[in-house]
Amino acid sequence: MATVLITGGTGTIGKRLTTLLLDKGYTVIILTRHPEKYNSHYKNLSYAAWDVSADLINEEAIEEADYIIHLAGEGVADKRWTEERKQAIVESRVHSSALLVKALKTLPNKVKAVISASAIGWYGEDRADRKPFVETDLPNHDFLGETCRLWEESIQPVEASGIRLVKLRTGIVLSNNGGALKEFKKPLQFGIAGILGSGKQMISWIHEDDLCNMYLYAIENNIHGVFNAVAQEPVSNKKLTLTLAEIMRGKFFIPIHIPAFILKIILGEMSIEVLKSANVSSEKIRDNGFIFLYNEIESALKNLSNKI
Repeated sequence: MATVLITGGTGTIGKRLTTLLLDKGYTVIILTRHPEKYNSHYKNLSYAAWDVSADLINEEAIEEADYIIHLAGEGVADKRWTEERKQAIVESRVHSSALLVKALKTLPNKVKAVISASAIGWYGEDRADRKPFVETDLPNHDFLGETCRLWEESIQPVEASGIRLVKLRTGIVLSNNGGALKEFKKPLQFGIAGILGSGKQMISWIHEDDLCNMYLYAIENNIHGVFNAVAQEPVSNKKLTLTLAEIMRGKFFIPIHIPAFILKIILGEMSIEVLKSANVSSEKIRDNGFIFLYNEIESALKNLSNKI
């Protein structure tokens, strides 16, 4: 089987994707700044060094790779958006892409495709006509829109080397191992269903298994270009919150709206994204043959609840 090189492989999605690839028989190499910290229990999983800030990458890992999955980047929602934090979010994506581009240009390799993460932060607030965003829409001019533009542009030059390039603009990922779902669950531990703002804002989400399967699909099928990685049916913040509450607590919870001004105080500029309504279409990836396991929020949340 082919060898897949993953950047950001020690993160939430990277770990789940690694397991999927190993189960499918792929050999996986994970690039990390500290490979010595990890001991693989699989004969076809190894760790190799890279250091973006020092412009260093393990040459053998590049030479062995048949495919590269590029997930590296500072967590957007991990910390408050100070100017320093915003710079780190952008540079972690742009500089890591530049290092990969340079390596593929200068080192012997047999890479057939690069599949790079992006995000639906590319798009702005929902349009007045509520028409879903599609891949040909221009980037928004806010922080995340600009970040995604720079992110996608930074990996684009790999195509000049004759390598197939796929970019997955990912929605809100639902996972038990981190991300947004963990934050939705926190107040429910105390019987409170925290609806953010009006709760009417639309969330374009994806189950972690569907996202990982989409990366695998991009490896195994001759698709190229940009695809939105979101489920077919976006859901309002209120519906997501109440559905999760019913699954976790039955009837024993109290729905409470958290006012927008409170969120702005707590989150600062990041509150814009929490309160933003973004209805994003997955039609393109479906038209290219990808089949989702979870298109409805109820089935996705029940599946994740059963895995706890």
